[in-house]
Amino acid sequence: ITDNMDSWKPAPTNALNWIRTKIVCTIGPKTQDVESLKALYGAGMRCARMNFSHGTHEYHKATIANLRAAMSGTPNVCAIMLDTKGPEVRSGKLEGGQEVEVVQGTTFTLKHFPEDPTGLENKGTPEWVAHDYARLHEVITVGKKICIDDGLLSLTVKEINGTDVVCLVDNTVKLGETKGINLPGTPIDLPALTEKDKQDLRFGVQQGVDLVAASFVRKADDVLEIRKTLGLPGRGVKIFSKIENQEGLDNFDEILKVSDGIMVARGDLGIEIPIPQVYLAQKMMIDKCNQAGKPVITATQMLESMIVNPRPTRAEVTDVANAVCQGTDCVMLSGETAKGAWPVECVKMMAEIIQAAEESLDYMQEYLRMRTYTMEAKSSTAANSALLAVQESVSSSVVKTALDIEAKLLCVLSHTGATARAVVKYKPHAPCVCITPSDQTARQLCLSRGVFPRVVGSMIGSDQILQHNCTKLVEEGVIKEGDVVVCSHGDSTSAPGSTSVMKVLIAKSRN
Repeated sequence: ITDNMDSWKPAPTNALNWIRTKIVCTIGPKTQDVESLKALYGAGMRCARMNFSHGTHEYHKATIANLRAAMSGTPNVCAIMLDTKGPEVRSGKLEGGQEVEVVQGTTFTLKHFPEDPTGLENKGTPEWVAHDYARLHEVITVGKKICIDDGLLSLTVKEINGTDVVCLVDNTVKLGETKGINLPGTPIDLPALTEKDKQDLRFGVQQGVDLVAASFVRKADDVLEIRKTLGLPGRGVKIFSKIENQEGLDNFDEILKVSDGIMVARGDLGIEIPIPQVYLAQKMMIDKCNQAGKPVITATQMLESMIVNPRPTRAEVTDVANAVCQGTDCVMLSGETAKGAWPVECVKMMAEIIQAAEESLDYMQEYLRMRTYTMEAKSSTAANSALLAVQESVSSSVVKTALDIEAKLLCVLSHTGATARAVVKYKPHAPCVCITPSDQTARQLCLSRGVFPRVVGSMIGSDQILQHNCTKLVEEGVIKEGDVVVCSHGDSTSAPGSTSVMKVLIAKSRN
């Protein structure tokens, strides 16, 4: 990561200084313009997240166009993520669009307006706010808790007056508009995929997004329904399931099996389950994603104080470093980059924390831990396919060989990205450059820890492509002549994802 905010080349020339853990940034009014997106990329952003709980299709279309303009004319790639609203309950707009102070001990009413279901016209005050869940007054009972804005505001239900839910305010807070509403211990009967979500997904496919973050996934069928909605035009879009409640945790194994990745969405999760259990849930999900070789994003409040302050708290620094050491592929920023006062500085700080955490890792131990798990899983799974066994064996051998001979770089060829993901599952000490002819594959690999994609026009002649790109990396100063590079790819007659070849190259400059 460069210190010069205006320079936005991919990384330092020394490959061993590249940060492996990727940074996802939520794009908001503060960072939507082209220059801000360039600055975020230069600071370390590798995925731009659009939160479809806010903003119109026109707004998000402009964000996508600006990001593409920021990347245009450069070899840089940045993934585009569409985060669905999902089956969540949200508050409406406020008078003047400004935060209101809700005072402890007063009454605060949640209202639903059938003619204005999302509360865009009926603007709230310090005494009441609209919400979008028509049956709230039917499912909630007196004495139950209601939490707004990731638990920032806590309410206790005092009475049900028609469709109005009258509450007692538990704590004084400044409340913003269109915030998430949680009902701890109260089941809601919203569909997994709302009509708005379906419209948003179709819009995302039309705009060519790379990833969908699916909110409030509770079971495998929820993911399959999203896949069905994406249809044939969206078949290449990767689905990251957001685990945000107890039901999602209970069904985690089946959800992981049908998902392309997971987001540990700690905001809602910390309200829906007892908050001391969030750490255990995070660790469990990261471990299982690592074992499956699927990318995992750790999200929510990672550098929250930097929305206002130019420096994070010590606890936040430790939180980011802990997620890196647990094995997360990505760390995510939300309000910090969407509306915060220090968006670029925040990303730079996160990159510095990541680099320090990664330098503390013992990569041989990381490799042995993953290899031990894979061998145990292989012996206990009779259905383990021969193809998968070959891929795991070759991929782990690539990383072990690189460790043994202290290779400066790993280099793989992959159309789909499967070979790259299979290799970095074993947490190599050196970066893994993935050469691919697919722009979308390159962008999607921006979510996989340790993978650095490069797009080429053709994949004909694997030996020549590997040698040519190693030479280019020497010329770019990434590696030196004489450095050892461990390479891997499938063979030309095999199906995608069939990693079966390993070779060792000595980097040479052009004669």
